Amino acid sequence: MPPTPTDAPLHPDRQQEASALSAQGRFAEALAVLAPLVGDHARADDAALADTLHLAALCALGAGTTDIAQALWRRCIDANPAFVDAWQGLAATLTALGQWAAAETHWRQLIAMAPAQADAHSNLGIVLHRLGRLQEAELACRMALAREPGHVDAHYNLGVVLHEAGRRDEAEAAWRAALAHNPRHARAHNNLGTLLRERGQLDAAEEAWRQALLAEPQYPEALNNYGALLKSLGRLVEAELACRLAIQIRPDYVDALNNLGCVLTELKRQPEAERLFRQALALRPDHVEAHYNLGVALQQLERYPEAETAWRTALRLAPGHAQTLNNLGCMLGTLGRLPEALATLQQALECDAHLAQAHFNLGGVLKELGALDQAEAAYRRAIALAPAYGDAVFRLATLLIAMGRYEEGWRLYERRYENTGFVHFASRAMLNCAHWQGEPLAGKSLLLWQEDGLGDMLQFARYARLVKAAGATRVAFGCVAALHRVLAGVEGIDTVLTHAEAVARAAEFDYWASPLSMPLHLATTVDTTPPPTRFAPDAERKHQWGARLATLGAGPRIGLVWKGNPQHHNDAHRSIPSLAALAPLWSVPGVKFVSLQKGAGESEAEEMQAADTEAQQPILHLGGEITDFVDTAAIVSQLDLLICVDTSTAHLAASLGTPCWVMLPRRDVDWRWLHAREDSPWYPHTVRLFRQAIDETWGAPIERVRQACVERFGR
Repeated sequence: MPPTPTDAPLHPDRQQEASALSAQGRFAEALAVLAPLVGDHARADDAALADTLHLAALCALGAGTTDIAQALWRRCIDANPAFVDAWQGLAATLTALGQWAAAETHWRQLIAMAPAQADAHSNLGIVLHRLGRLQEAELACRMALAREPGHVDAHYNLGVVLHEAGRRDEAEAAWRAALAHNPRHARAHNNLGTLLRERGQLDAAEEAWRQALLAEPQYPEALNNYGALLKSLGRLVEAELACRLAIQIRPDYVDALNNLGCVLTELKRQPEAERLFRQALALRPDHVEAHYNLGVALQQLERYPEAETAWRTALRLAPGHAQTLNNLGCMLGTLGRLPEALATLQQALECDAHLAQAHFNLGGVLKELGALDQAEAAYRRAIALAPAYGDAVFRLATLLIAMGRYEEGWRLYERRYENTGFVHFASRAMLNCAHWQGEPLAGKSLLLWQEDGLGDMLQFARYARLVKAAGATRVAFGCVAALHRVLAGVEGIDTVLTHAEAVARAAEFDYWASPLSMPLHLATTVDTTPPPTRFAPDAERKHQWGARLATLGAGPRIGLVWKGNPQHHNDAHRSIPSLAALAPLWSVPGVKFVSLQKGAGESEAEEMQAADTEAQQPILHLGGEITDFVDTAAIVSQLDLLICVDTSTAHLAASLGTPCWVMLPRRDVDWRWLHAREDSPWYPHTVRLFRQAIDETWGAPIERVRQACVERFGR
């Protein structure tokens, strides 16, 4: 016959056994021992059973069965409504489960029963904070501290509430109070680190996170935060380690996966970063930052459609995310989708009018659309918001130069040496002599130091004779070997040095300067641009190449260069995709074509030369045999015309006096060619410019070149 409720005895031995098992962490076994004592047969109002139910609830909680724990505590409270520990256990469980409304009810009930219990007030503060009721949460924490001034968690919780309310100084004081009572309170150190980083006190923030990890080495949040700080300091290897440790402790830690992906992106390990961002998004598909960062990695991998999808997903989740709009707008501009780019960047600025990067990118799009005054205003706004924004200063400088406003343009251009990202920033430290800033040169020696590409140096070599005329006693030019023989004969240059020689001998000179700084220091304007240096071709090489050119027979000789260095930042725009695009020129009667193409595009000329019997025009491909600029000069000097894209060969031809027609792209036209002109002040008698309009393919300027050829050479 089963026992009746009044027959259910208490079993002190079972309770002791369960307590011992619980103390060993064997909660499921302890709960099994107590099961016969807390079954349905037990009377709900049996106050003597409350202790057993409370112990069973604690064992259920330890075993991870929170639903059973809640049920047992509710029965315990039914048996003994004044059982404070049961109320506290149930309230704490509801808090841990995020059941905030129910948790509030139970903490308030507990406080009504035991108003002096500081823990209850402190925990009520946590719940009210989670419910967004910050004033009430602050009051609850302060009530806890009024009852127990040394209550560490109450100080900590108060700091959390005050920080969210934007009262950072008070939050810091609260967390430091918690640490005064418990110097090893890891969460207080961690939160203090976050606050200090927000203030820009990075050294102090680092120390706070170090202390958090000394107190609790397996603290994933502190490791992740520390990793993010290290990333911002450029200590990427350490940052990677910190984030990986956080993930090792908690493999599903989405924020750490995202942060590690950001670190790997900066380390140029984008495929690994992509995997981490996708792993984070598999765990939390609504993680806006992970979508944004995935877009960054994909853009750097040049997987533009996927990057666009990632950013548009981020915007669907957070429509006002200005940085995402900025990045998307910038990429759309790069892809030539200018109207979309313009609208997207304007939307970014509607969301955050102080985002300097968006103003900068807007300036770039407006420039490409031909709205130069608006582009100028956008660049100036970016600089006003971020005075040290080196890229914006540089873009404004080149825009002004392209508009012919040399005085301000060249002055701003000189500020490139203030930008640590400038490729020649280290020149000042490398060259052991003063950086010339326009001081009188009479009786002084000057070292010219190569900056930028070969074409730039050919163009600006003209200034050597001007500094010599200004009184410089000795002028040397430090440059790559490819330029040595060409520059050795330039008026005003006494010595040509390798870069290594220039660095080693810099102390012999009074000053050093970049040739591209000359227009500023010598007050060049559009109307006072000095004439180009006239290069003289080597007589022996000219004779050798003349024999090759003679095989073409009679008729005007036209040189062709249709591609530049593929490593150039704008090569995708400035280079013509293939020699086949120039086919309309083959219809010009009586002319002979010579390919000077080297590197990319050579094979096209070789194939055409091999098939010249079927071609409408023969082509002599010499590019593969050219060894240096001396060869190129010897060939170009014997041509009637050079047709080319924007490469160094254009500067060489123009400086040799050979007519040169330069086809300019519709995007990112170099500043030296100014704006909307068909001529060039740099080469007033030799260069003619054929510009591709924003809505044109290369076919349009090539057709204009064909027509000009017919007019020039037609019978």
